[in-house]
Amino acid sequence: MELRQLQYFLEVAKRQSISRAAEALHISQPALSKMIKNLEIELGMTLLLRTNKTSELTDAGMVVFEYAKKMNQQIDDMMTILHDLTELKRGEIHFGLPPIIGSLFFPNVLAAFHKAYPNIKITITEYGGARVVRSVAEGELELGVTVLPIDESQFEIYPLFKENMQLIVHRDHMLAHRKSVDLSELEKEEFIFYHEDFSLHDMIWKRFLEVGYEPNILFKSSQWDLMSEMVAADLGIAILPKSICERVKSKSIRAINLTPAIPWNLAVIKKKGKYLSHAGQTFIDFIH
Repeated sequence: MELRQLQYFLEVAKRQSISRAAEALHISQPALSKMIKNLEIELGMTLLLRTNKTSELTDAGMVVFEYAKKMNQQIDDMMTILHDLTELKRGEIHFGLPPIIGSLFFPNVLAAFHKAYPNIKITITEYGGARVVRSVAEGELELGVTVLPIDESQFEIYPLFKENMQLIVHRDHMLAHRKSVDLSELEKEEFIFYHEDFSLHDMIWKRFLEVGYEPNILFKSSQWDLMSEMVAADLGIAILPKSICERVKSKSIRAINLTPAIPWNLAVIKKKGKYLSHAGQTFIDFIH
């Protein structure tokens, strides 16, 4: 068994498609199919259930997939450590960033970091906060930004920023002239809400349950500008971080404080026990 076979199998398993995996690996589909078939022959087990469109893992395939992920991660860690030992001012960071957060703080941060460390490459993956947490836990991402709280037993946490969420409504809404609104008053409202991949979805949903009801969701979005535009069009109301509310330029929108307060606490996270590259530590120190 060759390491390359496992790495190629890993790509097929992730994409659930030999054709898409072959495209990503820049090899021909027949060559990839042959390599996977040879691996199955060597192991004496079927690893993939092949159809015209997808390739699903068998039980044996799931076992190989999990071990292949661990082996690939160990090799990546080894190469990172060896690279750091050379003490070169270069490196690569795989960084997860929720879209709602990314446009708010990070363009200037990334520009300044690149100017200070031009040989460190940052690969940004835009995921919702909940998926960022999963991807850091699984080793796909070295670092990520998410909303607290999270399970501190699994992650190293580097706090970044704290503020509260606000309610935004159309200027003609009956609450538009209020300075604050209690969550219990919003039971009959229609909400522009977050997708399930976002940490804010579960966090805010839990707050509604605590006051005794489930919110009435009209639309879901992953973009704060689209959410605010829907409110400006009087399609519903939304809850956004205060910093984002302050960036909304529409004269049709009013921002209102909420009680009880819903905190928006941001942090960079890394998996506990996982080696943090010199480039990654440099990035964290720079952000702080």
